[in-house]
Amino acid sequence: MRALHGGRAFDPEDPGGGSVSRGTLLRLSYALLALSALLLDQTTKALVVSRVALYASVPVIPGLFHITLVTNRGALFGWLHSLSDPYRGALFTIVPVLAIVLMLVFQYRTTIHDVITQSGLALILGGAIGNLVDRLRLGYVVDFLDLFVGDHHWPAFNVADSCICVGVAFLILDLLARSGHRQPALPPEA
Repeated sequence: MRALHGGRAFDPEDPGGGSVSRGTLLRLSYALLALSALLLDQTTKALVVSRVALYASVPVIPGLFHITLVTNRGALFGWLHSLSDPYRGALFTIVPVLAIVLMLVFQYRTTIHDVITQSGLALILGGAIGNLVDRLRLGYVVDFLDLFVGDHHWPAFNVADSCICVGVAFLILDLLARSGHRQPALPPEA
């Protein structure tokens, strides 16, 4: 398939030929990844809220995974949930906004061709926005993914939390891969 621009055939080597650069396509793909994380998070939350009563549990894999609707007034996995209201609201609004700004700065400062880092930042960005939308709209975050073995439960979480964790894992993997490629330092001369 050939794209046409002004009656001319698309030529990737012609900068004036209306072609879209690889960098622009990569930026769009990272933005779409962040948007997809946000939309998947908000859609799954809306589906669960519309179908499951608060604190009800629906087995998906008995003894391992349930859909359990809970509200989370704390941070990731419920941390700091007991913080008093005026501080909690400010903290859990300001910190995510700063994290979102930081992710955008990191994305801008990271080479566009660094796919693992950019993808990790996009997932963190989409997850942070997803949870911030809940906090601004509802005053809490909707959690519903309930993993457990026997009586040992992992704190309930959501798709946004998962995206944040996967994004952080991408950043760690990228950091580890880069540290393995560094040249060893030469010993100082005596």
